[in-house]
Amino acid sequence: MPKPSTKISTQPLRNQAALVTGATRGIGLAIARALAAQGCNLILTGRDEKALDRISRELASAKIKALAHPCDLRDPQSIDALFRALRRQFKRLDILINNAGIAHTNLTVDKLPAELWKDVIDTNLTATFLVTQAALPMMRSGGTIVNNLSIANRVFAGMAAYIASKHGALGLTNTLREELRPKRIRVIALMPGATDTEIWNTFWPEAPRKKMMSPATIAQSVVNAILLHANATVETLEILPTAGLL
Repeated sequence: MPKPSTKISTQPLRNQAALVTGATRGIGLAIARALAAQGCNLILTGRDEKALDRISRELASAKIKALAHPCDLRDPQSIDALFRALRRQFKRLDILINNAGIAHTNLTVDKLPAELWKDVIDTNLTATFLVTQAALPMMRSGGTIVNNLSIANRVFAGMAAYIASKHGALGLTNTLREELRPKRIRVIALMPGATDTEIWNTFWPEAPRKKMMSPATIAQSVVNAILLHANATVETLEILPTAGLL
């Protein structure tokens, strides 16, 4: 009688499907690459069509399905079109990475234009709500939602719209977690500290990049959290550089 196989899959997420927003650069791109290395099929979205095409071709070499679909997350109709395309390609969604986000130049509240405030809130907070709402009918027990909140429990002068959007997204994340516990869908608040991405060019171009973490470091931590046994979860994943908050 043959012995049962004890071989452990080197790609534990093989045939699962993950949607990554803001997938063309930084932490989003690093997470997409890390998921692809685990055999996960991907839906990649962002505003830069050329970058999406390039990245989808790169990740397809990992022998996974990689659907690239441009989307302006500030526009509900664009989100609807994204999910129509997603449903044509995939029957379910196992992992949602709400990563897309923008910052703004360092401006105190009295000098912050209302249009800039709205743009940041729409991208960082409202889009997280809309994308999650559209994704939930496709998710099943054992699924995982990861919301990239930056260091949402910190406050920095001159960053009112960004901080407000991330604080709001943290409240949404914590509420969503309680709502989805009965469905056994995990919700993770990702809180990376200073990470070497392009977003620093917006509000602190001279930031000390050498003291920062790499996007790949954050991505590996996210994948490790996703790979936990279904009976366990990481609710808040706060990762800081050894140099501290800079």
